[in-house]
Amino acid sequence: MARHHARELALKILFEHDLAPTDLPAVMERSLNGASPQDGSYARQLVEGTVSHKEQLDDQISQAAKDWRIQRMPPIDRNILRLGCYEIAHQPDVPISVIIDEAVELAQSYSTDEAKRFVNGVLGTIAEKLRPEGDTDRRET
Repeated sequence: MARHHARELALKILFEHDLAPTDLPAVMERSLNGASPQDGSYARQLVEGTVSHKEQLDDQISQAAKDWRIQRMPPIDRNILRLGCYEIAHQPDVPISVIIDEAVELAQSYSTDEAKRFVNGVLGTIAEKLRPEGDTDRRET
């Protein structure tokens, strides 16, 4: 199942909520209006999971992003990292390579070339720590 659009919707919701913390259910309702049921459901799951684990995710990102404080990161990059970190930590059925590729693609669409490298490096470090076994479908026998 292609989940790119759901991740993009989730990122937009997280970004808006990060900049102006308002009623999250209202932001989700407005933002997910017109989305397919599959995209809406997965985006909602990502947003709710990311928000409920925000403190833990920010700690993991801060540890992996040496010399970068989470609040000093550009808001779009911070939320791409939170979303990717949430998936790595709490969506074990999604391959690490897919999560990182999707995050880099979001950075390419919404941020800078430097952000692509930064997101790739930070999420790669987090993945090594949280899923040291790597992608099970990529293991050599």
